Amino acid sequence: MNVLNYRILLRKEPDDGYTVIVPSLPGCVTYGDTIEEAIEMAKEAIELYIESLKKHGEEIPTEEGTLEYTLMVETYA
Repeated sequence: MNVLNYRILLRKEPDDGYTVIVPSLPGCVTYGDTIEEAIEMAKEAIELYIESLKKHGEEIPTEEGTLEYTLMVETYA
């Protein structure tokens, strides 16, 4: 069994709940009413995504070599 790590991003939605995206898996997006539920849904979405890749003989992306930066950008109103 391989263990893969994926970074997830949670965005608080205006009408409550959290949208989750997995940057390394294009199109892998899910939602949860709470942070805990969103994280659990993300785990399930990642597992299903990888299962589909395997079924279709496609390469499984990893985050190896991925660097993360946070940039601050000034805007003028």
